[in-house]
Order: sequence, then C-alpha cells, then structure tokens
Amino acid sequence: MKEDFLHHLWQYKKFDIANLKTTKEESVQILNSGQYLQLAGPDFFNAQIIIGNQKWAGNIEIHLKSSDWYVHNHENDANYDSVILHVVWEHDMPVFRKDNSEIPTLELKNYVVLSDLHKYQSLMLQKSWIFCENEIGKIDDFVFKNWQERLFFERLERKSKLIFELLEDLSQDWEAVLFCLLARNFGLNTNGESFFELAKSIPFSVIRKEAFEVCYLEALFFGQADLLSNDFQDVYAKQLLKEYSYLVNKHQISAEVFGKVEFFKHRPDNFPTIRLSQLANLYHSQQNLFSKILECNSLDGLYKVFDVGVTKYWETHYVFDKESSKKLKKLSKSFIHLLIVNTIIPLRFAYASIQQKDCTQELIDLAFSIPSEENSIIERFRSLTIQSKNVYHSQALLQMKKEYCDFKKCLDCAVGHFILRK
Repeated sequence: MKEDFLHHLWQYKKFDIANLKTTKEESVQILNSGQYLQLAGPDFFNAQIIIGNQKWAGNIEIHLKSSDWYVHNHENDANYDSVILHVVWEHDMPVFRKDNSEIPTLELKNYVVLSDLHKYQSLMLQKSWIFCENEIGKIDDFVFKNWQERLFFERLERKSKLIFELLEDLSQDWEAVLFCLLARNFGLNTNGESFFELAKSIPFSVIRKEAFEVCYLEALFFGQADLLSNDFQDVYAKQLLKEYSYLVNKHQISAEVFGKVEFFKHRPDNFPTIRLSQLANLYHSQQNLFSKILECNSLDGLYKVFDVGVTKYWETHYVFDKESSKKLKKLSKSFIHLLIVNTIIPLRFAYASIQQKDCTQELIDLAFSIPSEENSIIERFRSLTIQSKNVYHSQALLQMKKEYCDFKKCLDCAVGHFILRK
C-alpha cells in the first residue's frame, strides 16, 4: 500500500465515518477534510474536525505508520506544529508535539471496507502496459468524455509554459514567438531543438526586414544551421554563402553553431535542407503570420496559409551539389496537422489566456476537424477498445499516458476513481 491511497480515502471519506475514534477512544467527527494541496508540509490544510467535545481547525498529516512521523523528521519541522490529527493505516507508536502533548491519531484500517481495499490492490497490480488496462474499456462514457476534455486542456496548459517563457525572452513579440515555435516543429523530433536554437539566434526584426527576398532567408537559415560550405560547386550554394556572410555582418548576428542537424534516418522530404527552405518560403510569402493564424477559424483557412513549397533550386535537390528529379515539395496536409497541433492550437490558447478570453469551443472544434495522430500509444489504446478519431482524442490520451499512467497517478485520474467507486 502507498500513502496516496490513504490520501484518496481521507479526501473522499471512503471509510466508515459514523463511528470514528482515536487510538485513545475519543470520538472523531469530520466537518471538513481540508485542502489537498500536495505541497511541502502537512498533506491536508485547513481541516475542521471535532475530537471528543472539542472543535479543532488545522492540518492533517497522513502516514502508513505512526512511526513515519519520526522517520520523516516532522518533529523538527515547524510546518507540522499545526497538525491536529495524525491519520495512519497502522498505529505503532504515539507521536508528540514539541510541548510533549500527544497528537491524536486515527487508525484507518479499522474503518475501511475490505472490498475497497481489494479494488485498490487489484488496480495497482502490475499489468503489461497500464494498471487499468483490464477495466478502462468499461468506463462510463460520460465520465470518460469529461476526463478527455480536462486532459486536452491540461496538455495545452503544459505546452503554454514554453510560450510564456518565450514571450518574456522576446519582449512580448508574438510574431517572434510563433517563428521560434514553427521552426522547432519544422525540425521534427530529430532537428527540433537545433531549429529552435537557430530561430532564437536570428532577431525577428531581421526576418521582417529580409523576408522580401526568399534567398536571404535561406542564406540565414542554412548558414546558422552550418549547412553552407566553401567546397560546394553549385552556383546557388555559393550565392547563399556570400549572402550569409553579408547578412551576418550587416545585422551583427552571432554565427554560433547549435549542434549539427541530422539527415540520418529521415525520408528525403524531411531533410533539414527541405524543411528550412519551406520555412523560408512561408515567411517570404506570408506577412503578419501571427495575425493571419488568429483570424483563421477553419482547417481549410489554415491549409491556405501554409500552402507553401521550396525554392526552385530545392525542387531538383535534397542536398547541395546533387541533383534529383523535380518535385514541388509542398507542405503535406499531415505536416500541416502537426504544425496546428503543436504550434497553432497551443499558441491560440496561450494568447486567449493572456487576453482573458474563452476560446474553449473553437479550439475543441478545430481539434475535432483534424484526424487522430498515429503512434504506438494511440495504437495500444485502440487495442484496449479506446478509440481515437481526431486530435482532440489523441492529445487527451497522450496526456493521460504520459502524465498519469507513466507516473502511476491512478488516484488522481478519473479512470482510477471510477474503478474504485464501482
């Protein structure tokens, strides 16, 4: 057994509360269980209870054994001076305050129904993937749909943290934040961090000034990615290197290299050369991109915004100095979906939060219009009869797996609550 189960029992009063008594045989009435803040200090704050005929207001500390009070050195921590009741599964020794008065102790094992304990033990038995894999397909539909909505917005809140940090670093320039986030997602998992650092290394004021010539943007992007060399023979490659040197001097840009971009294991259409050319063409063709994204209320509108390909040179190349058959290499719909999920939706959510506007329904509608992501986690949920039809579903499932299942936080999950409540 773990302490989080005892926290669950106390928070939701999942035990016989009618005839509670302390280990000293004093009656206990719970008026308010307190706030479960999961911060440093006692487990539940501002509880209200009656012990005997005396009403108490203060904090509750919970342990598996009474002796854990001393194991955790609470006797030396002033945060625990206000504890009015020590709730334990097993009472093995008395616990005293600094003034030598004994802290009242409630031993829970005498008041918990065995079936509830068995449900918890069954849930927490190690399964092949997640603890609830045998029960998750039987969860009430209304409960699961409400939980999915909470998970979807929890994931957006997590993604928003990076956005707010970037806003501070980039002087509240939303266009600059969008540029950095898009660059990161154009780099995908392998080159995402390199592209992200590349974007941060170029002041967005420079992007604004030089966007009228797409070759200037490509020169900056390829140069900062350390993809230009004096050894190249192609005229275009030599031109980019010359322009890069000029632009670095003109704008006093640091030519720092942020790690080598990777070609290995990428399909040619995902080569960093192709993705950087597409990013350059996007900012060449679209002015005030952030405003346009805010104004788009449909998936079709976003398709039009991101309807870009590569420059002419890259239509017949994947790398410098090696010609290939001609291909336009436009952004695919699946790649645009990735940009919307990982950049556009979180950015719109963060912007609405700062503006104190409710964008809940429009973001849900947009997420519903995009087909589900496909990966091993979504496929495994499908094998457990949990379907993912769109991005709204897949983002919620990814949040549940990565933030709850992986950390065994079943007692903080609506699925775990439902199983224990059945």
